[in-house]
Amino acid sequence: MKRFAIHQPLKIGITGGIGSGKSFVCRRLAALGFSVFDCDVEAKRIIRGDSQVKTALRSLVGDNVYDADGRLQKAVLAAFLCRGGESTASVNRIVHPRVALRFKEWVGEHADEGRVFMECALLFESGFDRLVDVSALVYAPLEQRIRRVMQRDKIDRETALHWISLQMDEEEKCRRADLLIDNGSDGRPDLSPLFLQNND
Repeated sequence: MKRFAIHQPLKIGITGGIGSGKSFVCRRLAALGFSVFDCDVEAKRIIRGDSQVKTALRSLVGDNVYDADGRLQKAVLAAFLCRGGESTASVNRIVHPRVALRFKEWVGEHADEGRVFMECALLFESGFDRLVDVSALVYAPLEQRIRRVMQRDKIDRETALHWISLQMDEEEKCRRADLLIDNGSDGRPDLSPLFLQNND
């Protein structure tokens, strides 16, 4: 059994491929009373409201990424991100440091808690695994993930497979993760690995 150094609070990063049930696991944790920092929600808040980020995105994407009232034009940003490669990386270089900074502030605000959680789809790709003490991968069989994505997003199998293929290989994520959370076909994830005793 892996032993983790004690920090206050212990920071656990939750990640998982599309359709794995990562968000479901995090909702379960929140329902149990634990604090969960959602990187995706925070990134959207920053993109919509951080003046320096808005200026940088206008320079990168174009002035039309925000309207005259400063409201984000999601379709414009999405079209830019769909180019992939350097386009996505450029947006990430603007947004990710702000999200990381906010997470560090948030952890300080929850310093009296025993453990806190970060929900992050791109935990390893973004390097955010360096911000947490423990990384946990939510996983499920591929066919189950495909069915979940097809049902949730009303898409066909080919599109679901394409979306899955765009993410980091599941075996690589398993190799990098400290903990594995089984969220198989029964839809009842085993959260017990998240509550192991921590010892130096």
